[in-house]
Amino acid sequence: MAGKLPFLIGLGAGYVLGTRAGRAQYERIKATATRVTEQPFVRERMDAASARVGRAVRSQGEAVAEKVAEAVKERLFSSPAQRSEPASPVQVDDAQLRPLD
Repeated sequence: MAGKLPFLIGLGAGYVLGTRAGRAQYERIKATATRVTEQPFVRERMDAASARVGRAVRSQGEAVAEKVAEAVKERLFSSPAQRSEPASPVQVDDAQLRPLD
């Protein structure tokens, strides 16, 4: 959450400033934000975060896809008597969750 907070604050500030000051100010804010994201330091951090998310999706995506497939098969091909029990929720181990730096 700590990594998301500055982004959300910036998003909110940009929206408020852009709506209050009009289109010209919005375009200036947008241009400044674009210049900031093009800085090498920022770009490196964004690329690293993107790579980390990609690895997490690849490693956990298969497990999630299998659970979804099992749940769909259960819903489609099981008898009504078997469906009366709720499906077990997906459990995630704390070791699988790592905060973004």
